[in-house]
Amino acid sequence: MRFGASIGRRGFLGLALAGAAFAATPLRAMAATGVDPRLMARALAALESHRSKIAHADLIAIADFSQASRDKRFHLVDLASGASTAMLVAHGRGSDPAHSGWLERFSNADGSFASCNGGFVTGGEYVGKHGRSMRLGGLDASNCNAEARAIVIHTAPYVTEAMARDTGKIGRSQGCFTLTEADLGQVLARLGPGRFLYADKV
Repeated sequence: MRFGASIGRRGFLGLALAGAAFAATPLRAMAATGVDPRLMARALAALESHRSKIAHADLIAIADFSQASRDKRFHLVDLASGASTAMLVAHGRGSDPAHSGWLERFSNADGSFASCNGGFVTGGEYVGKHGRSMRLGGLDASNCNAEARAIVIHTAPYVTEAMARDTGKIGRSQGCFTLTEADLGQVLARLGPGRFLYADKV
């Protein structure tokens, strides 16, 4: 599926049902997912606005860059049940020049090595210099260069549970969503192509 491809009537219906059910959930119930309710509300609004480009709306990913890199801030959220799984994710070194462990700024510029924010649609899986990886297409003005910048989901040795525990932070990417080796497999399997990823901070 190309990043700009539309979904059919059945896809719209599925998205509408999933989104409406979750959007009707009180904010305190949304908080049970482990995602900040304000960020969850933003993610759902973005999902709705980009629904013509999202083939599957049963599950979304949310990267909460308000949190430190030592925290499990990458969430897979089942929109039907509200169940979620949280894991580590790196931000770009251009977003955290002093390597404090906190994202300070976003950038969509090529060569910035920073994380970009907004909505993404997941693309196909491939094997690159970091092994198994997943392409992403940026859906907003704030991340429209994601594909050209090769902003993807992958793993790397600088993201580990031990590093987060022992140093209080993990390493930095060049803007990619870098996960632990242990978490990558389930993320690629559960997301697959045509799903929605939202990244931002509150």
